[in-house]
Amino acid sequence: MELKSSQKLDASFSLASMTDIIFQLLIFFMLTSSFVTPAALPVNLPSSVAAPTITPKVQITITSNLQYFVNEVPVAPENIEEEMKDALSRAREPIVVLNLDKDVAVQYMVRVASLANRLGAKVSIATKIDSGQ
Repeated sequence: MELKSSQKLDASFSLASMTDIIFQLLIFFMLTSSFVTPAALPVNLPSSVAAPTITPKVQITITSNLQYFVNEVPVAPENIEEEMKDALSRAREPIVVLNLDKDVAVQYMVRVASLANRLGAKVSIATKIDSGQ
């Protein structure tokens, strides 16, 4: 005589809880990625039609009130050459990216660019893409 149990085992699997977890992870990553801001000083960059992307090796920033920064570290204008030389010695490639406020006079850019050139570094000027033209 064959005995059958009265309890049936349901072998199906519900994916409802799995999709809830996936959507929660998606929302979490979308929200946290929007909070990530680039580590840069607030400088109003000049605009250009097309801006090539360069991975900055040494960043020199000059703000509108003529404060100098080498890799986000404040530097006195008379010490810019020594700090740039030190930063370039630690970089793999001798590339200097100039982040200048658009209101800074050209003479300050030329001074820093010539110092970087004298130290054997390639100089690039950071811009933002002009979407109006």
